[in-house]
Amino acid sequence: MTYGSGNSGDYKKLKGQMIQVLDTDPVVYAGTWASGPAMNTARGVAGSGGPSTSSIVAGGYQPPGNTYSASSETFNGSAWTAAPSMNETSTEPGCFATSSEAAIAAGGYTTASPAGTRATAEEFDGSSWTEVGDMNEGRSSCSGTSWGTTTAGAIAAGVDGGSPGTNETLLEYWNGSAWSEQGDLNLGRRDAGGAGTQTAAIVGAGMSGSPYPGTITSNTETWNGSAWTEVAEMNNAQRAFGGSFGTSTAAIFAGGQPPETTDTESWDGTSWTEVNNMSTARSGGMGFGLSTDGYAYGDNNISTAGERFSFPSTPVVQEGQLWIKTATGTSSVMKGYQAAGTGAFASGGAIPAVKSAHGFAGTQTAGVAFAGATSTTNKVATSYEYNGTAWSNAEDVNTTRDLCAGAGTQTAAILFGGTLPPGGHSTATEIYDGTDWTTSPGSLNTARSRIGPLGTSTATLAVAGTPPATSSVESWNGTAWTEIAEINTARMNGGAAGIQTAGLFFGGETPSAVQSITEKWDGTAWTEVGDMNTARQSSGQGAGTTNTAAIAIGGEVSPGFTANAETYNGSSWTEVANLSTARGYHGCGGSQVLAIATGGRTPTYVANTEEWTVPFATKTIGTD
Repeated sequence: MTYGSGNSGDYKKLKGQMIQVLDTDPVVYAGTWASGPAMNTARGVAGSGGPSTSSIVAGGYQPPGNTYSASSETFNGSAWTAAPSMNETSTEPGCFATSSEAAIAAGGYTTASPAGTRATAEEFDGSSWTEVGDMNEGRSSCSGTSWGTTTAGAIAAGVDGGSPGTNETLLEYWNGSAWSEQGDLNLGRRDAGGAGTQTAAIVGAGMSGSPYPGTITSNTETWNGSAWTEVAEMNNAQRAFGGSFGTSTAAIFAGGQPPETTDTESWDGTSWTEVNNMSTARSGGMGFGLSTDGYAYGDNNISTAGERFSFPSTPVVQEGQLWIKTATGTSSVMKGYQAAGTGAFASGGAIPAVKSAHGFAGTQTAGVAFAGATSTTNKVATSYEYNGTAWSNAEDVNTTRDLCAGAGTQTAAILFGGTLPPGGHSTATEIYDGTDWTTSPGSLNTARSRIGPLGTSTATLAVAGTPPATSSVESWNGTAWTEIAEINTARMNGGAAGIQTAGLFFGGETPSAVQSITEKWDGTAWTEVGDMNTARQSSGQGAGTTNTAAIAIGGEVSPGFTANAETYNGSSWTEVANLSTARGYHGCGGSQVLAIATGGRTPTYVANTEEWTVPFATKTIGTD
């Protein structure tokens, strides 16, 4: 690759770079997986850390069977070299490294889990391991949630040595000589993924809740050096024992179980995006490097194999860069996008039975639809799970109801409110763990239905609802509901999207009319922003992971139902491709670019599902 002259100098003054002159068209700048060099010793769930060219793995399970190991080896970017063993065996320890010659390994199992956890820490100097100060609490299952350097490291989460064990919220710092306890995570978890520095980190997924072993979660939190904040959930909750690497604003989470998966997601500091999958489904929790050049090792078979995630070598052009092809003299700008107007709806699997006015939680490929009605007179307790292709029967909810609200994921969902047979509104809250529905002691303060739901099963908002229309908002912390700041315009049957601290509430119905009003929540107050293009109402018609990227799908208009869909970009709404079936009172979930609409009324009750997908692509603009 060479660089042009003449007008390139002016371009550099404006853009900070010269125009690139290429002999061939550039390739798309996107990360892909390729086989990594084999380790010398087959292992899984070892501690790992360091940059991609100078890293270390230590401990873990090894053949035969799941033998507890003390061995370690280092990686120089091209090959693995056996290193001295630790003083103690340790599986699933926390590990962070400045380089392959400067590492800390702490915690882990020394005997059968969970009682055999250790607090011991050891330091590697390139030639031997030396025991240093113990952590404040013994724990294991923290191999993915450790990061930093030998003078500024951190270990979070894990499971303690109790019987049966508690999935931990604890965060500890290492300063080069001693450990100190810091702010706790909002959600206790083990075998999660993490990345970052001592004062800027991200932790996601894993097994949450107690007692041990807990349930799989897609919950994500970020650490700013003083407090943890829940952010957008991952798209795929299959993330216990996954590999992770990167920073707090540019991370990769790959693989995991159960069952083992190839799925890979990229974090950009705001949201998760599914990117190219690994070639082999794997788990094992061993990751190191950066999001542009990192490695994931391990699997259930305890192997030596791993994969490298990296971006193409030159010539490449990133979004917004100008390039000239010498063979033709053509100049273009490469543009990467997932823009409004490029998506479309496609048919998905039909629910086993018609369902309307029901709750929904999860994503386009892992969702659960629950409660609702099959006719104007028949409310139901049935639940169904969706795998991206087909629906299957799931456990019934405990309280039969329709016009109810739902949020969360397929394996960690929440159901609240709704109308009861033969009438009246409900305050009941139920939690789904992927197998069973459990009625929570915590109930809504005000019985209501037609609520706008958003958030997760442990951090939820219930916005407006009833009739008559209300402006009341309640916040759920995993145990109890608390009334918080009200919306500006009382409504019911509005759509909602986002998380507990960054939400969006749109449309709905006031006593006078169906509305297009949109209000944005910043964690403190509601602010009116740009109205939708089409006024609509019907609870459950919204999807999105933030208050700046949402989609409104279908709904009831005046009169009848609409197939219209529109997306929100943080300031305004844009009409996009329509549903094939106009509907309202349907289940809806996912993100602005990968959403699902299922069941509902047309006005007849239906079971069909439609999936909204915005493809990621690159294009050239401004061609001369």
